Amino acid sequence: MIKTDVLIIGAGPVGLFVVQQLGLIGLKAKVGDNLNKIGGQCIELYPDKPIYDIPALPECTGESLTKNLLEQIKPFKTNFYLNERVQEISKEKNNWKIVTSKDKIFIAPNIIIAGGVGSFEPRKFPIEEAEKFENNGIYYSISDKNYFKNKKICIFGGGDSALDWAIELSKFAEIILVHRRKEFRGVGHNAEIVRKLEKEGKLKIKTPFQINSIEGQDKISAITIKDDDGKTEKITTDCVLGFFGLIMKLGPIAEWGLNLEKKHIPVNTENFQTNKKGIFAIGDICTYPGKLKLILSGFHEGALAARACFKLARPNEKYRFEFTTTSKSMHERLGVKKID
Repeated sequence: MIKTDVLIIGAGPVGLFVVQQLGLIGLKAKVGDNLNKIGGQCIELYPDKPIYDIPALPECTGESLTKNLLEQIKPFKTNFYLNERVQEISKEKNNWKIVTSKDKIFIAPNIIIAGGVGSFEPRKFPIEEAEKFENNGIYYSISDKNYFKNKKICIFGGGDSALDWAIELSKFAEIILVHRRKEFRGVGHNAEIVRKLEKEGKLKIKTPFQINSIEGQDKISAITIKDDDGKTEKITTDCVLGFFGLIMKLGPIAEWGLNLEKKHIPVNTENFQTNKKGIFAIGDICTYPGKLKLILSGFHEGALAARACFKLARPNEKYRFEFTTTSKSMHERLGVKKID
């Protein structure tokens, strides 16, 4: 059993920022995420894409933003529970009991849902053999591109992720890009780049084809692809990457008795609490009149939710608003050295 002041569901930018806001006022937080990495949608969907609307950062990427947020919360030594989904919640006196998909039990007076639009699940290859090789030859995301050096790789998909990774991995791997349509749906310049790389012999393109079967025992040895006319072609390969987008699901959250509005959670904008006392929703998953799905909006929501959490986690203490520029207690929590 793990006790904490706040359990945060979602390790994206908004979830990471609220860790800092909680830490500044002396509250401990644990963070869980269904994904196997920190960063949420930013890392899963566009780690290298530029973001232009973060205050004081003219341009950053999802990866650099996540890195900076992790640096910002380093003083609070937060524990993360990744590749793990909250399955059940129940009320126990003044606390919430939270059970995860790995049977971990958390006890906390507060839950902050910062799960974007729910849990992300990749769209997968629609053939039975694919499950056998998942994460052992078949991958739906890339955490370390160096793993693919000098390998022969079949990449399936026609969107931005498929094109981006085909371009990047072609620098040090043999790439075959397969798409079910003749035209790619990714941004125009990326489509032009892969066509140029094909002409230069730096990758191969197979369209319109879809996966038909997979061969191999302990590891993949080959795949067969099929076109619209039923023509098949066998390709030897070391691994297969599928980029078909993500399915957004509320998952178990939909069963927690929270008010829902078109798969979003309505909140009170005074503190971003839901209809359940001690459960807050911030970021893309919450809704209210005038809501903007911007990261900076989530930061504001998290700051207010954190202060509301203090009242429930420390009912016998009076919350006193302080500025980080002058607060000695905040400086101590941040490990800031006293300047004479």
